[in-house]
Amino acid sequence: MPRKQAVAESARANRVERLGFRIDEETKDLIERAAHLSRRKVSDFCVTALADTARRTIAEHETLVLSDRDREAFFDALINPPEPSERLIRAFREHRRRVAS
Repeated sequence: MPRKQAVAESARANRVERLGFRIDEETKDLIERAAHLSRRKVSDFCVTALADTARRTIAEHETLVLSDRDREAFFDALINPPEPSERLIRAFREHRRRVAS
């Protein structure tokens, strides 16, 4: 049995939660047609499509994309950090006072 199919069957066996929503007839027909063309059950097709979209959405929000200029500035700050300002020094002192006490 191919790995992808084994993982899909394992995931189906662990499904205990329900998610229900209403859709219009045109959307339902579209989903049923796509599931049929994929030779999958509608529920399996929907779960896979929703999970893929959820993963992609999370990745888009958790991934930071920097321009070349921003990346250069970031790495330059790591390699050559600026001297701490007086305000930052005061903040560290206050932190030490509150946390260490």
